[in-house]
Amino acid sequence: MLLEVSGYTVDVRYSGEQAIAAVEQEQPDVVLLDIGMPDLDGYETARLIRQQDWGRSLILIALTGYGQADDKRLSQEAGFDGHLVKPVELETLTQLLVSIVPPEIRSAS
Repeated sequence: MLLEVSGYTVDVRYSGEQAIAAVEQEQPDVVLLDIGMPDLDGYETARLIRQQDWGRSLILIALTGYGQADDKRLSQEAGFDGHLVKPVELETLTQLLVSIVPPEIRSAS
């Protein structure tokens, strides 16, 4: 809700398979992806997204309760561009988006 209030378009899915289908259909610029999801975890979901032509340039951010060094390494290996540990303040998320989302994408939102 906070992202929507901040002017972002938000679409929520609750499993890895649903996320992959939504990303393929919607073609978003940025995806916030939880690691602990049913059916496919976020690491596998990210890997599968990255294997697709439409998923190679997408910005993937892990938004998770897993914050140890190994968790961050695994998210990077899976293809995530950023890793945030819950609970995340809107300001922290916004700062990350500003730092990794190209200006032309931000201004198009």
